Amino acid sequence: MTSQNIRPRAREIGINIGVLPPGSLNSITDIPGIKVGHVSLIEGEGKLVPGKGPIRTGVTAIVPHGGNIFTEKVCAAVYLINAFGKSVGLLQVMELGNIETPIMLTNTLSVWTVADALVDYMSEQNPGVYSINPIVGECNDSALNDILGRHVKREHVLQALRNASETNVEEGNVGAGVGMTGFEWKGGIGTASRLLPGDLGDFALGALVLTNTGWAPDLRIDGIPIGNELTPDSYSHTEGSIMIIIATSAPLSARQLGRVAKRAAFGLARTGATASHDSGDIVIAFSTGNLISPSGKQSASPDEFVPELQLSFFFRAAIEATEEAIINSLLRSETMVGRDGITRIGIPIELVIAIMAKYRRNPRNQQLKKNNTFEKP
Repeated sequence: MTSQNIRPRAREIGINIGVLPPGSLNSITDIPGIKVGHVSLIEGEGKLVPGKGPIRTGVTAIVPHGGNIFTEKVCAAVYLINAFGKSVGLLQVMELGNIETPIMLTNTLSVWTVADALVDYMSEQNPGVYSINPIVGECNDSALNDILGRHVKREHVLQALRNASETNVEEGNVGAGVGMTGFEWKGGIGTASRLLPGDLGDFALGALVLTNTGWAPDLRIDGIPIGNELTPDSYSHTEGSIMIIIATSAPLSARQLGRVAKRAAFGLARTGATASHDSGDIVIAFSTGNLISPSGKQSASPDEFVPELQLSFFFRAAIEATEEAIINSLLRSETMVGRDGITRIGIPIELVIAIMAKYRRNPRNQQLKKNNTFEKP
């Protein structure tokens, strides 16, 4: 149910989204210094007994760098596509333009437990500090999980942080993604990255998503309307939420990061998601190339920031990485049975391949894809 070696990523079945090249891991961990860790909680089966289970949930940690994040904050921005959500810490990021803790993802009702644990983690590193702004994002996994049981505990948060790795490319039913639904198939964690053109500098941009959004008939993969031909046997018009984390090694200001974060919404839209009324669709973007001291001094001076005209390449990278991360989150997620026998099916890989092949056999589609090359203006 949680094997990470069976189901492929998009590029492993010939789905090459966009035109910018991916990093070596095709992950947010292609950004030097970033670590990702997961703790997955899967226990029990059968009828829901609030407070006891079944449990289908977890927690994910994104650690921006290996130093003390409180004393070396990362420049950051938040973009709210739709703010029906329970995240913690976003207002201070929007006001000050920095992040001073790891970013944690979990289920909706475990946000405050995770935030408490993150404060403990940071205060142990920074004795004498009495104001810490924990960053915690969420999606609702109550379709499969005993969400009222709030089974994510302090020890799970600390374990995810301790286990965080610079080579982590786990996706699907891991960490915060265990109980999630994507386009009414099984959803979860996904990641992807893009390398910027070499003459801009040795920069990369990565995305990590927690996919719990989308209506099955709307699903598009690399522009192909998969949902026209493939939906679960039973589905309802529910659309859910998504957390999108964008990271780059380039020296960007908070204002520039805000502009990049907005483009993640385009990547989301390209998959067919619509950001419904009751969705929490939130983007957090940060730069490891612009650290901020406790006094507010930035490591990159304004004349070192990426020139405004070059931001278009970062916009493209954010769109492509977000789109591919979402598709990876679906492809990598396996079928899971949750509380009350409710089941989320892993999208059938062979059928996806067949539908993609059918559309690509159209001579006009082949020519359009062939002509889709990337040249700087």
